[in-house]
Amino acid sequence: MGQKVFYHLPGLFEFYDLYAAFLPLFREHRDWFYDWCEIGSVYGAPADCLWGGGRVGFGDADPESASALMREYGIPVRLTFSNSLLEEEHLADPACNRLCRLFEQGGPVENGVILTSELLLEYLQEHYPGFYFVSSTTKVLTEFEAFRAELNRPQFRYVAADFRLNKAFASLDTLSDAEKEKTEFLCNECCDYGCTDRKACYEAVSRKSLGEAGEEHRCTSPRAGRGYRFSDAMENPGFIGIRDITEGYAPRGFSQFKIEGRSLGSAVVLEFLLYYMTKPEHQLKVREEIYLDSMLDLF
Repeated sequence: MGQKVFYHLPGLFEFYDLYAAFLPLFREHRDWFYDWCEIGSVYGAPADCLWGGGRVGFGDADPESASALMREYGIPVRLTFSNSLLEEEHLADPACNRLCRLFEQGGPVENGVILTSELLLEYLQEHYPGFYFVSSTTKVLTEFEAFRAELNRPQFRYVAADFRLNKAFASLDTLSDAEKEKTEFLCNECCDYGCTDRKACYEAVSRKSLGEAGEEHRCTSPRAGRGYRFSDAMENPGFIGIRDITEGYAPRGFSQFKIEGRSLGSAVVLEFLLYYMTKPEHQLKVREEIYLDSMLDLF
């Protein structure tokens, strides 16, 4: 396949140890992995991050160490600041501003911020112009023309589509080359395809990040009690698999793909890295190298 595909991987702060073990393999044994894929970024936010959203973060990796790891391998970081309920008073948060100062200058690569709040976008543009910006899927833009309008906003380098638009090829094929270059697809969503509560779910996470009281969101999906399972995600109508990427999306001019997983465990995220990036004949080698790493507790 001639076109390069870029994966945006989850949980920099949650799965630091996993990436510290995986990235040397990706560099030293590049022939074990598909030559058409690269790591476009690793995204996330530390636990108790006021500006955080999308998923409740539990990452406790030291930000300095996370920054150093990504710089060593030349991989961009995306800070996940997708809280949708921010007010003016929240913008002065010391911890979030420290993160911005640390990650704004990514060395040889440019780091980004995933966000939902227009207030935060304006603040970051003014105070941290070294970042690029990604419009978050937490905006839940399920109408295609609203998504297209977001693509045409110059503030954003990329726009993450709602996963219900993943297979809307009749509309996706009408996008210009420039719009396609900005389009990012969420590959492995497990949420119910017909869910109408997704925005409320994200707002509940935003409230929790702000430490505000509020009614806990209760998912009504028939499979909610099962938790995340990759096998369930593969049955989702919006699922994007390897063959979809190589035979469907890449030939159409799409190259940006996001892997969900910040709230999951290292063992599940490893399965994503194996499935999406690793040649089948080398998956066992990668799995063994990771499992035998005495510094990594996958379970």
